[in-house]
Amino acid sequence: MQIILLDKVLNVGGLGDIVKVKDGYARNFLIPTGRARRATAANKAEFEAKRVELEKAAAAKLAESQAQGEKLGGTTVKLTQKAGVDGRLFGSVTNGDIAEELGKQGYKVAKSQVRLPNGPIKVVGDSTVSVALHTDVVVDITVTVYGETA
Repeated sequence: MQIILLDKVLNVGGLGDIVKVKDGYARNFLIPTGRARRATAANKAEFEAKRVELEKAAAAKLAESQAQGEKLGGTTVKLTQKAGVDGRLFGSVTNGDIAEELGKQGYKVAKSQVRLPNGPIKVVGDSTVSVALHTDVVVDITVTVYGETA
């Protein structure tokens, strides 16, 4: 399916690109989330009329994400979980836990923006986690997990 991208989409294209993607990806994700429209003649004309506004909005969103990334960079998140004697956790620390703790510290981060490269954290200690604030802004933070003896 041919679509016009209304936002930058990772591994697909940038604002205003006309790309061909699988039908299901377009119908079930890109179009309902407002990131794309079908590439019809009417939609192309409408997009060209609104192109300047969309580019300004995208630039503003990028600038806001970069500003938040400057503040967030190097932040340490401290979490306490129940752990065994050997330092392994009963359960794990997930991206939801990290996003919730960042929210308590005053940062507005959704759990889908927290990227755990090796899956959930299951051991006591320090781990480096990426936070993707924008497709172009990815910040590394440190998560320190303390063990609470059960």
